[in-house]
Amino acid sequence: MDMVRLDPPAELTMPIGEAMFSQRAIRRLDPDRPVTDAQLEIMLNAASKAPNGGNTQPARYLVIRDREDIQKFGKLYHEAWWAKRRDAYGWNSRADMPEDSPYRHAALLADEMVNAPAVILVYSQAHGAAASSTFPGVQNLLLAARALGVGSVLTTLHAEVMERVNAMFGVPDDMVFHCCLPLGYPRGNFGPTSRLPTSETTSWGRWGTPPPWK
Repeated sequence: MDMVRLDPPAELTMPIGEAMFSQRAIRRLDPDRPVTDAQLEIMLNAASKAPNGGNTQPARYLVIRDREDIQKFGKLYHEAWWAKRRDAYGWNSRADMPEDSPYRHAALLADEMVNAPAVILVYSQAHGAAASSTFPGVQNLLLAARALGVGSVLTTLHAEVMERVNAMFGVPDDMVFHCCLPLGYPRGNFGPTSRLPTSETTSWGRWGTPPPWK
């Protein structure tokens, strides 16, 4: 397969610091503002430039644009989201969730997936350390989306629906699924976000030893 070199696109003018520090999980997507093919190409080109083991480039991306397909997939995603909560906590609906559960906000995506203007399913060819060579590209894609003003969030599926998802889109048996990326303009805003201080999440030299900026 021929390799190609790509120059940075003119559309990605946002400073990398702004993109990283204002990026957040966007679960409420505007169904009336389409993500264009040109924007998707920029995101996927950005993903292709990420480091990967031995330049094996195992990542493969399935872009879903057809509205009917997204609505069918959204129903499967809804089933998958609640299957994960059922397995982990015994929850089958919002009525089962504690009022203070952090999953109450995350559950929005289970309802919103059917409205996504575009969805990308991320796979890899089944060889080598495929996950570690795939997720750097996913983060590149998410940062490129942020720079374009497009929102997303990395999410997964559940074994209960994978066979049906793969059959729906003709995915070969030797592909390994990694994650799902709904894409769309946010109904709401990007950043700022609140995070734990790195002085609390980082050890220095030995586990439990705080970093110099503690």
